Amino acid sequence: MLIITRRPGEKLMIGDDVVIEVIEVSGSSVRIGIAAPKSIPVYREEIYSAVKAENTAAAAADPGQVPQELTSAEPSARPSS
Repeated sequence: MLIITRRPGEKLMIGDDVVIEVIEVSGSSVRIGIAAPKSIPVYREEIYSAVKAENTAAAAADPGQVPQELTSAEPSARPSS
């Protein structure tokens, strides 16, 4: 792990196309800005972990327990005119 000190307005480069900028430091909180190509997903760690756990659970689920979509043979929920 790289540990460095940055002040507000200073930036870090990750590779050629990801820039992380320190926006504000207030007490124990740090606001950062991240500029990255749209092809690179950027998540907060807790969101990434939750999505990963949900995907793992979905992959392990029994397909018989997944609700089936309505088919065209079933009556429409719209009232007839």
